[in-house]
Amino acid sequence: MGRKPTVDGGPDANVLEIPGFPVPGALAVNEYSAAQKKAKQNKKGGGFQAMGLSHPVALGINKRGYKIPTPIQRKTIPLILEGRDVVAMAKTGSGKTACFLIPMFERLKQRDPTKGARALIFSPTRELAIQTFKFIRELGKFLDLKVILVLGGDSMDSQFSAIHTCPDVIVGTPGRFLHLCVEMDLKLSSVEYVVFDEADRLFEMGFGEQLNETLSRLPEARQTVMFSATLPKLLVDFAKAGLSDPVLIRLDVESKIPEGLVLKFLHCRPDERYTTLVVLLKYIIPKDSQTVVFAGTQHHVELISSLLTSSGISNTSIYSSLDPSARKINTAKFVHKKVSVLIVTDIAARGIDIPSLDFVINVHFPGKPKLFIHRVGRCARAGRRGTAYTICSTEDEAHLLDLHLFLNRPFNISDNNSIGVIPQDILEEEHHTILEMLKSHHIAGTYRTSENAYKKYLSSRPAASVESNKKVKNIKFFALKSLEEFVGLSIEIEDDSLEKIKRKESERKEDLQQLDEQKHNILMQMRNYRPSGTIFELNPHKKSFSLEVMKQKRAAHSVLIDKYRINHKDTEVEEQHGKKSEKNEETKDTDEQDIKKVFGNIVGFTKPKNSEVQPESKSRKKTGAKKDLENYIPYQSADKHTEEGFAINNFDRQAQNAEFSIVDKAQTVKYSQGMKKWDRVKKKMVSVQDPRIGKIRTESGLWIPATYKTGRYKDWKEKTKIEEQVWREEEGNEAPLSHEQRYPVSRHARHNAKVEAKKRMGIDSELRNPEQIVKKRLRVEFAKKRELDNRIKKLQNKKKHAQKMRRKKPNK
Repeated sequence: MGRKPTVDGGPDANVLEIPGFPVPGALAVNEYSAAQKKAKQNKKGGGFQAMGLSHPVALGINKRGYKIPTPIQRKTIPLILEGRDVVAMAKTGSGKTACFLIPMFERLKQRDPTKGARALIFSPTRELAIQTFKFIRELGKFLDLKVILVLGGDSMDSQFSAIHTCPDVIVGTPGRFLHLCVEMDLKLSSVEYVVFDEADRLFEMGFGEQLNETLSRLPEARQTVMFSATLPKLLVDFAKAGLSDPVLIRLDVESKIPEGLVLKFLHCRPDERYTTLVVLLKYIIPKDSQTVVFAGTQHHVELISSLLTSSGISNTSIYSSLDPSARKINTAKFVHKKVSVLIVTDIAARGIDIPSLDFVINVHFPGKPKLFIHRVGRCARAGRRGTAYTICSTEDEAHLLDLHLFLNRPFNISDNNSIGVIPQDILEEEHHTILEMLKSHHIAGTYRTSENAYKKYLSSRPAASVESNKKVKNIKFFALKSLEEFVGLSIEIEDDSLEKIKRKESERKEDLQQLDEQKHNILMQMRNYRPSGTIFELNPHKKSFSLEVMKQKRAAHSVLIDKYRINHKDTEVEEQHGKKSEKNEETKDTDEQDIKKVFGNIVGFTKPKNSEVQPESKSRKKTGAKKDLENYIPYQSADKHTEEGFAINNFDRQAQNAEFSIVDKAQTVKYSQGMKKWDRVKKKMVSVQDPRIGKIRTESGLWIPATYKTGRYKDWKEKTKIEEQVWREEEGNEAPLSHEQRYPVSRHARHNAKVEAKKRMGIDSELRNPEQIVKKRLRVEFAKKRELDNRIKKLQNKKKHAQKMRRKKPNK
């Protein structure tokens, strides 16, 4: 769908209009002058002006409100401006989008309709691609560049016409772009600048084949930029193959989460998960704040949306199988604060930037710590503050330990500032209401479907480490205190007399904390109470067979019982004082190497006889082939380490230190006939299908889906007559056609376009073929017949009218 060109070819001319994203008109003169004044006022050293940017780019940056570049922008932009290939790693919310857009504007500068696309930007999801498109439009407001969106799920006919307009920048997802390349047989020889945004997510979502095939179609003399939060091995191999002498930049990856982000964990029973969510949104999170809720599957998204709607909480939802237009509408509702809660799956866990986002809630615990980081990274971006609540249950305890180990954070179960529970009185009151909702007829079916989906979610989720599964057995999660936000909340709800007591806020808070601790201690004493006798010994005066058996068992195992009680008391004392037993470390003999490291000069020290290593027996000796030093050829040069020392940049060495492999090794196994693998969902061995079924082989040797070549482009060309509308370039005297002339909308415009096309092609409008002559004759005959029928009808009407008038006249 095209839009009218601006007056005098303004900066916003020739921009494709995307449904749901209205493109502003031409810039007013006062707006341009205001941006110029602002740019002059903000000219300070160390900012964007020190990078030597052109005037239109600097105006766009100042119009956006950016003054000082972030650390990742300060490191990457100068290198990209030099023309280097860059692989940048930084935490979420650090301004990575501007890092590749500002150098792209400097490289392209102005529109060139004679060439094809000169820049490609690939994003893993629709929402991130749309966000990048809007950011290009805002940041490049004073540039004359044409940008189009290529997304899966949209009409391919409109994308065919958009590519025919010769855009400068294409933003899209890799799958749909490769589909268009194969379908239209696009030549990408004009591409100068390629960006892979959230590159690790691109490979996680299975776009590896599409990216490799697209990379093989690109020219070698291009600049490639990759931005990622982690560096998996697949991404390292891809960078080695597709980038020339890349520079690896790592900033703020050790901290993993933003500084202004506060993590809170709420432990609950499995059946109280949704009740905990409702309590959070009702009593803790303010109603005017914006919250994103992450669920495990799309069935849980629909269930949570129904529960929140029944609870009176305004919400909307997004998931992958939702219609693209509905996803746009729901996202716009949340961004413009029409609703306060957005329920999503992991589709929105990467790259989505919502400036006013305050809270993030994880209803279902993610299987990978890296996914947790990207979920909670949606808030506290660009120096802002935010809070992330995570609801965990018994099946998530081991994953919770793995997460703290990954974040390098201490796990203290007695710290109610970071982990705790909801007071039981509030939870029970809301839980009864939630149970009544789940039994209602319009939610019960969704609830059953979500329960089945949760079983598959747990079976397909990556398992926690073995060490965490062992440690979690010794952690008393039942001893958790109420989270700090809930301290005194139940008293305020039940007892209104506390509000009448005029105390200082600090004293009142201390009293509430003491009261909560007393309640918690009483509950722990009740829980830890163990009776001296069993159920078989309730009435010791009455003689029975079970009583005699228990007496004999106690007498036989009295030593073990006393030993267990002593050990149990010792562990309780250690837990109270917070001390760990270090007997093994204290009594361990000092190593000889440690002594030599500490004491350089050792006087009167004799090596013990037993410390010598005994030679292996002949039976245990490994028989290996000896290396012939004379004829041996090493796989690397002898001066390899010397050359590495002189090298300024060594991407391989840096990538090995930063590599984070997350791909299952089973995926890299080559296919063989009759091969089987273990299916974790079905709990049995299943046969592996040939991955080449339903695929075609391209010129580069890669296998891509056969649905990429369907012939839809050929049908579109025949339907639109696009080849007849293209002027003859060899004549060279006529001006290029406008977008409205190439793609007419109204009936009269299409007729005029056909007439103009025939004139350009040298076709005489007076000459007719036999079909046209027959059609014209039939049209003339039909017109004559219609005229004759009209005359007959008029005569009949006159005759009837005359008869009526005669009847009305009285007889004389």
